[in-house]
Amino acid sequence: MNIPETLNYTKDHEWLRAEGDIGYVGITDFAQGELGDIVFIEIETVGETLKKEDVFGTIEAVKTVSDMFMPVSGEVLEVNPALEDSPDVVNKDPYGKGWMVKIKMTDPSEIGQLLTAEKYQALVGA
Repeated sequence: MNIPETLNYTKDHEWLRAEGDIGYVGITDFAQGELGDIVFIEIETVGETLKKEDVFGTIEAVKTVSDMFMPVSGEVLEVNPALEDSPDVVNKDPYGKGWMVKIKMTDPSEIGQLLTAEKYQALVGA
């Protein structure tokens, strides 16, 4: 299982890559593996400022629909355009081309409350 050291993680299996006060959010390799084949992603929160742990969208796989949660507080700036035509990119490349949203973090200090790769690995038993 792939758990990059350079990212931070939530207990709900989202990841955050911070670049200054901009963040990219997606779901982990573990999460996409548990969901199975992803068929649809719905994110209608662009322009909204959400708090940490607020739902920013849903992800639908063949067998289930799951909410996706903000790892930190921030404004949703953009949804990954690749997801509309190819939601399965999340299965193929969850940490790269399969990112979900780009956000402007309103409280970057919240990153310190997220899990490191090592702690996330312990959480999922990898």
